[in-house]
Formats: sequence, structure tokens, C-alpha cells
Amino acid sequence: MIKIVVDCFGGDHSPEANVAGSVNALSRFDDLYLILTGDEETIKKCLEGKEYDKSRLEIVHAPEVVGVDEKPTDVIRLKKESSMMKAIKLLRTEDDIAGMVSVGSTGALVSAAMLRVGRLKGVMRPAFCPILPTMNGGIVGVCDSGANVDITPLHLVQFAIMASLYLENVYNVQKPRVALLNIGVEEEKGDELRKKAFRLLKETKEINFVGNMESRDLLSGKYDVVVCDGFSGNVLVKSTEGACLEMLKKLKKDISSRLINKIGALLMLKMFKEEKAFMNYQNYGGSVLLGTSKVVIKGHGSSKEVAIEKCIEQAYKMELSEMSPKIESCMEQFEDIIIEDLITK
Repeated sequence: MIKIVVDCFGGDHSPEANVAGSVNALSRFDDLYLILTGDEETIKKCLEGKEYDKSRLEIVHAPEVVGVDEKPTDVIRLKKESSMMKAIKLLRTEDDIAGMVSVGSTGALVSAAMLRVGRLKGVMRPAFCPILPTMNGGIVGVCDSGANVDITPLHLVQFAIMASLYLENVYNVQKPRVALLNIGVEEEKGDELRKKAFRLLKETKEINFVGNMESRDLLSGKYDVVVCDGFSGNVLVKSTEGACLEMLKKLKKDISSRLINKIGALLMLKMFKEEKAFMNYQNYGGSVLLGTSKVVIKGHGSSKEVAIEKCIEQAYKMELSEMSPKIESCMEQFEDIIIEDLITK
């Protein structure tokens, strides 16, 4: 049985979406066991009328909620009865719990995961890796998308290794093509950080490095993994998502503007529905925090039940594919390189 704890509060559509997504996930995976943290009475009300295996779901009462504007340190010290911190505590103390899902405050989740759950041996810094769709029907992972702003070239190498293992083992992408986010595709492009990172990535035999990538090619299907610092990665992901959403709005507005457009849209209705589903980030789950000792998934704050279900599926597949031991095994050989890098700074 694979146990996952779900933080049921903190999102725009919580707790209804969190509970509904959890019930959907239970119906799909017979060996899945879920623990829902949050106000018990509220969660029970959300469960009313839903059919699910009661032997595979339990509720842990947590009356407090973490706000998006709260300082991570305050959350860890003062909000021990919150749904997020109760989930973190369960993840840390219960050996049989494989991972957790939360759509709450990113800063609080990252800080709590680092301080309470900890890193895998050999991992310098855990990194977020969200999944986006590509134009050829595939997917691309962006690592890092917000956990680490100030990094070194060695961090980027580790991000590339962890993300490659993730795409290969969870999404069955063979020899993932790894690219470095840069301002041009030429090897000499970028600042000193990216120039050194390019050389290191090129020499790393554990990955399939294919060179630099410009941001406009993120969804092209030419790459499976894109490595970057957390600031650039966050801007890249949100800009791409925002552009796709605005294009859909523009298309909808143009269709409504003329009768002939409406008639044409009716004939293409199936295609429009497929394109909308393709561009909807809710269908791709959340961001895995690669490198923590147990699985941590951060969903969008605006996640609805489909996205919650996908986040739980990600955590389930991470545990099923034994991702943590694989990452730790691969990182052990880099300890000497990391120590040498720290000494020479």
C-alpha cells in the first residue's frame, strides 16, 4: 500500500477540490492510501455523498490554515496545528508514508520540507520540476522553477541529473534531451555561470545534454528537460502559461465577434476542446520537489480537483518507480566534486 498525505487547505479551491481530487485518485489506484489533513468537520462535509473505500482514507484534524503571505519561518514555528505542518510532521515521522501533496504557500512548503523532511544524501539543493506539454504531443520538465534563486554550475548539473531520472522513470522518456536555458543557442552565450555550467553539463555522462535553449523553444518538442536557476525558471513557466491562456481568451473573443466565426467554430468544436485541454495546466499536475528524502508535490494555488488528482498520481508514481533511492544512488558519486567546489570558492 502506498500512503500519501494531502494538505487539504491553502489553495483557491480548497478544501472541496482537494477532497474531490483525493476521492478520484482513490478510485483509480487500488493500492493507494490517503491521509487528509485539515479541519475534520469541514473535510467530512466535503466527503458527504461521495463513494470511496473508507478503509483507505483517514482524516487528521488540523484546525489552522497557512496564508500565502505568511513568513515561512513563522509558519514552521507558530503554525504547528496547520494542515501543511501536520502533513509535514506525518511525512517526517511515519516511515510508511511515501509523500505529500500541497497547494499552499510555496515558501512555507519548501522551507518546511528542507528543515523537517531533509535532503537525499549527496543532493546539494532540492529543485522544483513542473511538467508542461509540447507541440509534438510530448512533455518537457523545467528544473528549477522557483526553489533556488542563487545557484552554482554544480547545482545545474544536479538539477539535470535529477530531472532526467524523473522523466525517464516516471514518464518513460528514454534518454531525455537536456538543455540549458540561455539567451542564445551558441556555446559561448550567457554569463560566466551559464558558460561554466555548459562545459560541466557537456562532460556529464549521466545525462543526454544537447546544448543551450532559448525560451521561445520551450514547447517546441526539441527538449525533454530544461535546467535553469529558480528565478529564470519561474519566469519562464509562468510567462509560457500566461501566454497560452491569453491566446485562448483572444481566440474565444474573436470567435464571438462575428457570426461566420461562430459557425466555423461549431464545425471545429472538437478540435478547440482538444486544444483547450492540451494547454490547460490543470491536466499536468504540480511541481515535484526533486531531491528531498521523501516525495513532495507542490500544486498550483488555483488547482481544481483534476489537478489535485494528477498531483496525487505524480506522488504515487514517484514512489512506485523508487525515484528517491535512484537519485541518491546517482548523487553519491558527486560528493567529492561538491566538496572540492566548496573548498575552492
